[in-house]
Amino acid sequence: MATTSDIRKGMCIEFNNDTYVIVEFQHVKPGKGNAFVRTKLKSLTSGRVIDNTFQAGHKVDEVRVERRKFQYLYNDDMGYHFMNQETFEQVALREEFIENPGLMKEGLEVDILFHAEKEVPLTLEMPQYIILEVTYTEPGLRGDTATNTLKPATVETG
Repeated sequence: MATTSDIRKGMCIEFNNDTYVIVEFQHVKPGKGNAFVRTKLKSLTSGRVIDNTFQAGHKVDEVRVERRKFQYLYNDDMGYHFMNQETFEQVALREEFIENPGLMKEGLEVDILFHAEKEVPLTLEMPQYIILEVTYTEPGLRGDTATNTLKPATVETG
């Protein structure tokens, strides 16, 4: 159990029979009345973001999560398949777990967060940078080189 003074960004908590990650928080101490903590919580099962206010001193159930390295293999009608690089076990995740499924490239290394007690995947974290090959762009306009020009591009994953 953790109190509201222990709340920090990225912390996973059990709230209303669901697992949430704290996206944003703000400790507020008004001139009159008791202090409270305003939070934005993202559900790790549905992806829904809710606003919630906790009174100062309120106890929350902190969820222990484990970060494991996985490698993307392929996707089919069952979902996106990943392999643990240490144990070679495979996990299939639904598309809702993945923030940008269009950027998934075979062999991409990702982190999957697991609930420590229940051993179920909670969310997938993409790497900060992904290197993709550009397969097609429209030709640039002649004479439009005074500033950097941006144009739409198609990458290898579509």
